[in-house]
Amino acid sequence: MVKVVIGEESQLKSAEDRLLKSSILAEVGIIVGKLSTNSEKGFVYSVIPAPSTDAGNPACSLKAEAEGRGDRKKGAKGGKSLAEANPSLLIDGEWVAEHARQVSRMLLGGMSVVGIYVWSSEAAFKATSTLVFSQVIRGVAQALPAFESKTNERLLVHISYSPRRWACRNFSVASADMRPCDFKMSKILNLLQMYRCIYNFDLRVPVFQDDVSTSRTFKNLLRTTIACHAKELQSARALVDGKLANEDQQVTFEGSHTVELLLPFKTDAYVEAYSSEEILGVVVLRGAICASSYLGPKEPFLQALSDLKKDVINSLESRLEIVLDESDDKLDEALADAIEAGDRKPLHQHALKEVRKSLALSFPRRVLIPWLSGTFICDYLLHSETFEDLSDRCREMMSMEAPVDPSALQEVEAEAAILTTASFWEAICGNSLPTGEEPKSRNPATEENSPGKQKPFNFNLQAALFMLLVALLVGFAFTFFKSN
Repeated sequence: MVKVVIGEESQLKSAEDRLLKSSILAEVGIIVGKLSTNSEKGFVYSVIPAPSTDAGNPACSLKAEAEGRGDRKKGAKGGKSLAEANPSLLIDGEWVAEHARQVSRMLLGGMSVVGIYVWSSEAAFKATSTLVFSQVIRGVAQALPAFESKTNERLLVHISYSPRRWACRNFSVASADMRPCDFKMSKILNLLQMYRCIYNFDLRVPVFQDDVSTSRTFKNLLRTTIACHAKELQSARALVDGKLANEDQQVTFEGSHTVELLLPFKTDAYVEAYSSEEILGVVVLRGAICASSYLGPKEPFLQALSDLKKDVINSLESRLEIVLDESDDKLDEALADAIEAGDRKPLHQHALKEVRKSLALSFPRRVLIPWLSGTFICDYLLHSETFEDLSDRCREMMSMEAPVDPSALQEVEAEAAILTTASFWEAICGNSLPTGEEPKSRNPATEENSPGKQKPFNFNLQAALFMLLVALLVGFAFTFFKSN
């Protein structure tokens, strides 16, 4: 259980100065940090305010303020004035949870959304029911990736301006209990060590007849595949800077470190042979991910390795969600040749039995963005997006006031991950797309009618007939000259 919370002094003081200079009476946002599993410490790297809702309203406001406006309009008599009323907080929990989900995509390993903060007076905070904070924190926990949601603890930080002070509470998601924590500030971001690796993956998922008969979708199939690969990834060993690392060792030297993940040989691989009646197709997800993680002081390398593996899975799931959320013409164009005409739906709503031909889609590329004190966050760029789109998301989601400098970005992935589908015979004949090839919609009818291309079967038959004819002529000539 977390008993001591340490916040990054420079970032938290800057956030407090911003709030004091503004005329905001109430604000809510998320906390980016880390809850250490090896000690009773928690770390707060930054606090990020929740953006305004789609209607332009703040995510947090004072309930008494809204009621006071109504009383002034009606000219209420005998009621309490706004100053005399006990103010309470109104928080849009769903909006805060969605903001936490979007921010979690942009965080690298070793950093996560660990709770929420509230800016208000001490009176407003005490007048707000504990149930309100419980619902908001639970919503944030449920919106995070599955491996982050397993953590039972979250933080609730109250920044009070009357009186001026910081207070922290440890919230149990399971029991809804809140316990006070010791809160102090120090310089912690410059003590983080960065670990980075290029992880190559090639996930091949057979599509069985049962999958089609049960109307299983692409979304469920790929999520199950990523979840199974996450279990396999847990047993991977690592090379750190070219040397086999001991998981319990302490890495004392600073700077960034290069890691190579070593997967063990599969002992439970499929050894049975299947026919085309049992396997109708294969879904292939392959590419290279630049994974990163941050390790705090006095933490074992085992923690950095675990955070790297989580970053790999989080990156795969984030890209899958981004592709499935897209509903523009690019997906429709890619699905046009793979799905029967007139059946236009988002990709995740299509059952596997509806896909008749080969299909290839590119996943977005990961780009690293400078953030705080030499640390980085990430974002994902589709082919149709530019760096301006990336800058807009950073301004909205991460509250980055300065525009992102394109020259400071790190495009660590040269090629995007590719999702392809192929029939059974295409898969066993090795006709899937190479990793570096740009995915295109294939049209077998066009290839068949192409005048400049002959079928391999016809070419082999003609060559065999030609060789047989030559052999007969040589045999006949040899017999004729021998008889003479």
